[in-house]
Amino acid sequence: MGLEKERSDTRIIMNDDEFNRSFEPILPKKEKEVAAPDRDPHDINSHIKVNFEDVIAEPAGTHSFDKVWVCSHAVFELVKYLFYAFLTTVLAIPLSFVAGIYFAVISAIHIWIVMPCVKTCLMALPPVKAIWKTIVDMFISPFFESIGKCLSSFKINKIQD
Repeated sequence: MGLEKERSDTRIIMNDDEFNRSFEPILPKKEKEVAAPDRDPHDINSHIKVNFEDVIAEPAGTHSFDKVWVCSHAVFELVKYLFYAFLTTVLAIPLSFVAGIYFAVISAIHIWIVMPCVKTCLMALPPVKAIWKTIVDMFISPFFESIGKCLSSFKINKIQD
């Protein structure tokens, strides 16, 4: 058991068909998992993202058994998933139908009634503005200026007893 001073040669002998120089690895690469599309890209419902830890939290001094915590977490997630799946199955299509009708009606009213009325008012207002300014300058302003001059001569003194 000492220091070995001999060199040993190791050789691997392979046939040409066993030695493949392709660039493909021996183990095939895993298929890239296609990520599910983001169904809330604008983060509209960020306030609804509720996790188990957001609802149930045990402070440091009061912990239940680990298995109870794990089981309650699993039950919470399962019930939340199943109930959400049930509600969306029952309500999603009818509510999306109603919402589609609602937004179509609101859009049609806005496009065909509200905006033409607003544009009509904006087109009719410049002449009305000119007439109104003339009436105010001729009648209303002199009246209130004279009342202001009359009332400006009054003096109020507060006498304390």
